[in-house]
Amino acid sequence: MPCTLRTFGLWLLLILTVSLVAANTSLSEPVNTKAVLSCPPITQKAVLVTIRWEIILRDKPSCTRAYRRDTNETRAINCSDETISWDSRPDRNPALQIDRVAITHDGYYRCEVVTHHGHFYHGYHLKVLVPPDVTLFQLENGTIVCRAAAGKPAAQISWTPGGDCHTVEEPLGNDTVTVQSSCRWEDHRVSNVSCSVSHLTGNTSLSIERNSG
Repeated sequence: MPCTLRTFGLWLLLILTVSLVAANTSLSEPVNTKAVLSCPPITQKAVLVTIRWEIILRDKPSCTRAYRRDTNETRAINCSDETISWDSRPDRNPALQIDRVAITHDGYYRCEVVTHHGHFYHGYHLKVLVPPDVTLFQLENGTIVCRAAAGKPAAQISWTPGGDCHTVEEPLGNDTVTVQSSCRWEDHRVSNVSCSVSHLTGNTSLSIERNSG
């Protein structure tokens, strides 16, 4: 009996080890690009049973795209976004593609691969990046303004040379943020100033001749 219980315990531990292999990845993709999300790899000896993508987006019902090998059939449940689809034939490559990444694609994507060896998962926390629209201009009172409009996430603004600056952030309704920094310089010898905008999609630097009059 003790030997039987020990054998059963080892068998159960092996089943739990091979049947639930999961991983999660944080992924950032720029807006208006193509994103490809891969499923967990399986060995050539593994016999594929099903593949299932679960897509959870904000304020939308969960979407499921599935493939069944024995019938060679695919199906989609609650999937209304036509830009999200199989990257290729799922029996050859079960990756998911987003043909044109948009802000609304922020969310969680999980691939489940079922083989005779167990269940394998890989999830993606997708964060969509939006580059800000950067402008630099001078007001009539001499204040110079650097604006990084509608970026996601919020951009960071710095000045060369440094001055008396005030920076504000304005959250917009679509998860983007406009950052505006206004500066003045008491030193009249400062004739040219630059603002540098740092963002995950890339950095921008603009310069302007200061009109002290």
